[in-house]
Amino acid sequence: MNYEIIVVGGGHAGCEAAYASAKKGHSTLLITSNLKNIADMPCNPHIGGSAKGIVVREIDALGGVMGKVADKTHLQIKMLNSAKGPAVQALRAQGDKIAYPKEMLKTLNSLDTLTIKEGMVEDLIINNNKVEGIVLENGEKIISQKVILTTGTYLKADILVGNTRTRKGPHGEKPSNYLSDNLKKYGFRIIRLKTGTPQRIDRKSIDFSKTKIEPGDDKLLTFNFDFPATYKIEDQEPCYLTYTNEETHKIIRENLNKSSMYGGLDDIEGIGPRYCPSIEDKVVRFSDKKRHQLFLEPESRYYDDIYVQGFSTSMPPEIQEKMVHSLPGLEHAKILKYGYAIEYDAIYPTQLNASLETKIISGLYTAGQINGTSGYEEAACQGLMAGINASLSIEGKEPLVLKRNEAYIGVLIDDLITKGIRDPYRLLSSRAEFRLILRSDNADLRLRKYGYEIGLIDKKQLERLIEKEQKINELKEFMNNNKIKIKDDTKEIFKKNNIDIPNMTLSLKQLIKRPQINMKLLEQFIEIPFDEEIKEQVEINYKYEGYIKKSIVEAEKLLKLEKKQIPDDIDYDKIKNIASEARQKLKEVKPKTIAQAIRISGVNPSDISVLSVYLKKEYNNHE
Repeated sequence: MNYEIIVVGGGHAGCEAAYASAKKGHSTLLITSNLKNIADMPCNPHIGGSAKGIVVREIDALGGVMGKVADKTHLQIKMLNSAKGPAVQALRAQGDKIAYPKEMLKTLNSLDTLTIKEGMVEDLIINNNKVEGIVLENGEKIISQKVILTTGTYLKADILVGNTRTRKGPHGEKPSNYLSDNLKKYGFRIIRLKTGTPQRIDRKSIDFSKTKIEPGDDKLLTFNFDFPATYKIEDQEPCYLTYTNEETHKIIRENLNKSSMYGGLDDIEGIGPRYCPSIEDKVVRFSDKKRHQLFLEPESRYYDDIYVQGFSTSMPPEIQEKMVHSLPGLEHAKILKYGYAIEYDAIYPTQLNASLETKIISGLYTAGQINGTSGYEEAACQGLMAGINASLSIEGKEPLVLKRNEAYIGVLIDDLITKGIRDPYRLLSSRAEFRLILRSDNADLRLRKYGYEIGLIDKKQLERLIEKEQKINELKEFMNNNKIKIKDDTKEIFKKNNIDIPNMTLSLKQLIKRPQINMKLLEQFIEIPFDEEIKEQVEINYKYEGYIKKSIVEAEKLLKLEKKQIPDDIDYDKIKNIASEARQKLKEVKPKTIAQAIRISGVNPSDISVLSVYLKKEYNNHE
């Protein structure tokens, strides 16, 4: 059978890609080496976190499924950084390693246009630099118009423990041994990356009295914008906090040469994640720190494995035993699964267009860890965008490219294709220059209309969004029109809350801008008949009004530069007085706009000036 779209790999990127293309009505094949590993969580089964939680909300706003599946299956959920400003607040859920994949598979199986098949993809069918399908390990060929590669860490995967290197995937499965070599043959630059995972501990062997309990929030929360929370606050599973100590660090330092990363193996090429380092890395790089925090997190309601977050290692098992037993509460811990590092192939991401279609082969898209990212959320959002854009291409439509001021997804993809990577890319709030307008609370207001335009959001969902926008405007009008007069009873409320009493009548809008005043306090003066979600939006908009306006002005400057297109056929060798490094980087990235060219590392303002003058005065004369 022929398909319109083939998705290779059933991880988080593959699930979102297959869902998007099938939901849009395109015949889609999701092919994976092991059906049991669809939506697998080989590392910590949490969803969300700093910046990442905002991405999950964006996925849901566009019509993807990660947030809805996470909401149905998590063990606990909380809002991180709730004491800080709204720009850095993000949801984090501790997922269920059994329930999440089951729910995702159920979601995928509900789509009539999606077929799921088990098989190992060895090669692509390429004609005139255009993809026309895939070739399986057994020689079977399957034809398609588009192919999306979401191979995760399975390309030439090696498990590293101590001085041993074993060619296998995260659960000991057979890896993909030939696909990355074939991609190299087609002209792709292939790089080697590395990541790792810690031990799993038997819950019954842990003394939790020596740890600090970390419960979920006492407020119902959801990633998704369409359905209310289905869990009970009191039914959430707690996590626990413990710390390394001098004894732990001594064991690690004395045995560094036995770690795969520090002498156990001398042929490691892959670079590990900078922002999620192994415990060996932490002890070496931060030698002044006397302890590092570790979270003991349940993996599922269905079994007793506890994940030791922050204790990733490639030490041999006998050293891991000593390390684990040095931790408070884990003195008698039973290790069910030892930590390990995994090294794998990826493609260098500057070889991609903003649509995630490769520059080298037409109709071939890549998403997830194959593009050099780490994390389930980073993978899922890329999968969603690749699925959307492969579908739009079949429909003869322009790709959906989210800008840096529109979504964290836009920041992530732009960073990958413009700056490239050195180590596995992790999304951080500090990477987003417009983070005050890319918040968790407004992802639907930013992106849901795009979801409707591309066909992943239905009319009812759109109508709910429009109603929400209307309610926000109504509340703004309400706060403009209603004033608080300074009388004895209102003075008493200010006094009771230790707030300076204004010397004049003020509107609710003027009051909410004051640092000590929030919506709850205003409701002591006057009933505000709007939902909490609406009140939250208006409070943020008014409190941060000046900063938001400043961000919008900066975003508009960026948009002007985004409109300054760079022709695809430009010959950078013809531009005089441009630095050699800038010339090489511009030829590699092939930026579409002046704004993108500015963001390329190694391209300086002087190079941009020379390029701008060339485009304005000389480019047409060379044609």
